Amino acid sequence: MSELIRLWQLFQPYRGWMLGGFAVALITLLANVALMAVSGWFITAMAVAGAAGVAMNYFAPAALIRASAIGRTAGRYFERLITHEATLRQLAGLRVWFYRHLEPLAPARLMEYHSADLLTRIRADIDALDNLYVRVLVPVLVAITAGLAFFLFTAMFDLGLAQLLLVMLLIAGVALPWAGHRLGKRPGRCIVEIQAELRQAGIDGTQGLSELLIYGAADSHARHLDALSRALVAEQERMSQLTGIAQAATGLTANLTLWGMLWLGIPLVHDGSLAPPQLAMLALFSLATFEAVAPLPMAFQQLESTLTAARRLFAIVDTEPAVPEPTGPAPQPKDSGLVIEGLRFAYPSKSSLNDHSGTGSSADAGIHIDSAQERLTLDGIDLQLPPGRRVAIVGATGSGKTTLFNLLLRFWAPESGSIRLGGIPLEQFPGEDLRSRIALVSQHTHLFDTSIRENLLIAAPDAPQGVLEQACATAQIHDFIAELPDGYDTWVGETGVRLSGGQARRIAIARALLRDAPILLLDEPTEGLDAVTERALMDAVQRLMEGRTVLLITHRPVALAQMDEILVLDHGRVVERGTHTELLKAPIYPRLLGLDLDV
Repeated sequence: MSELIRLWQLFQPYRGWMLGGFAVALITLLANVALMAVSGWFITAMAVAGAAGVAMNYFAPAALIRASAIGRTAGRYFERLITHEATLRQLAGLRVWFYRHLEPLAPARLMEYHSADLLTRIRADIDALDNLYVRVLVPVLVAITAGLAFFLFTAMFDLGLAQLLLVMLLIAGVALPWAGHRLGKRPGRCIVEIQAELRQAGIDGTQGLSELLIYGAADSHARHLDALSRALVAEQERMSQLTGIAQAATGLTANLTLWGMLWLGIPLVHDGSLAPPQLAMLALFSLATFEAVAPLPMAFQQLESTLTAARRLFAIVDTEPAVPEPTGPAPQPKDSGLVIEGLRFAYPSKSSLNDHSGTGSSADAGIHIDSAQERLTLDGIDLQLPPGRRVAIVGATGSGKTTLFNLLLRFWAPESGSIRLGGIPLEQFPGEDLRSRIALVSQHTHLFDTSIRENLLIAAPDAPQGVLEQACATAQIHDFIAELPDGYDTWVGETGVRLSGGQARRIAIARALLRDAPILLLDEPTEGLDAVTERALMDAVQRLMEGRTVLLITHRPVALAQMDEILVLDHGRVVERGTHTELLKAPIYPRLLGLDLDV
């Protein structure tokens, strides 16, 4: 029930559309029932009049029949139009709402979630919520409102007939949906969970196909997919069987009601309490009224799937961020200098991550690290980075280089020590305000599946064309873009697949230039590039670093020679520091760069 209340609160901006859909659905139902009832009365009345040889006014009932038919047809159209508009607006709003709650959790709180699982939640699980409005809320409201009206209408002719109709409507509209919900609870939940697991396994198999083939695990993975598919089909078959039984039970109830109305109504006709046309009208009327409750058994049977999808969404939304946002206005640092003192940090174990995931009940907003059990990734880092200074960090994989960047961006909170920006502790800055002062160029450049222009405008949404071209010229990518048939409107493909690695990174550098942040973080910007591309890209990087406070992660001597200071990390500690020339005489630095100075 709590999930339904929370969803109803989220639907508040769309309640006008929702009430409109309900009103049109109710009018459509009433028009259909009126069409059946009046048609039964009209045909019977005409037959009785003909047998008696008397005349009757058939213009009014004929007009009512035509109006009901037109109302039903128009109502069907507008019902679909309005309810679908309301549903699509709800889904769009829910995706924005979910993403706004998801973003502050990255990357710390999302480490235990598979990317395919997150994709399933933001797409399939949110799509599953359309059942709540279209197949649950609207039918229930229509059934309650129309059922009461049907009872009162029938009671105008005979209370016994009205009571019979009410009892049978309650059986079809309450008892059967309740049974369907109870019986469909387990398969409905299993369907959502298996579908999520199946998508995750499918993406794993696609992305890791080469590894599966190398290690001979492709057949095993295929069997796993097949087992999941069979389990999903089995649950879907159970749901289909329940749907068939529910539909048959609803049809049986409707027909029993028809027979009951005739059984009780014929004596009323004999004693003159009910006219023959009225009995025909009430018989067809009772049969048509079951259109109001017919959707309910299947809707409540599938309700558990909707609620399971909602719980999966709320599990993430209710998770507290690993790094709490400060209250109050953002501080104004005196400059762009960074001071790091005694910085210590260790990533939590997988078990401790799971202890904090999806509960929404964590007392503290950070993640506690037991230093006795977790190896420190950073252990006592000290660094002075005045405005305009360039510092490089080198070290073996796992030495803590990228972790330092994550702490500077407030993706994680340090266990101890401090980071100050312009003399102000980093934890006093809201995440968005802090990251607006920092530009990041990573070795894993992410380009969205859109045009080059749109990918650039992410950094500066209001930038005119001239500014985009100037940034790209500085990044040495403008000439390449200008030669493309569509220029800046060229589609780059998913993750920039239509561009080379060097081209994608130069677009990332142009994006960093457009951001115009005083602090620049560079994480292996030339990794994996050939020598010619690396040299061209480093020329662009040199222009990007002008006038900025720079922290660079790299193993390339061509970049390190330009740095004011170089730190060598080993197991989270600074073991060597100095300029490129000074460190060439040290024991560790040349080895990390692959230099053999004895030759």
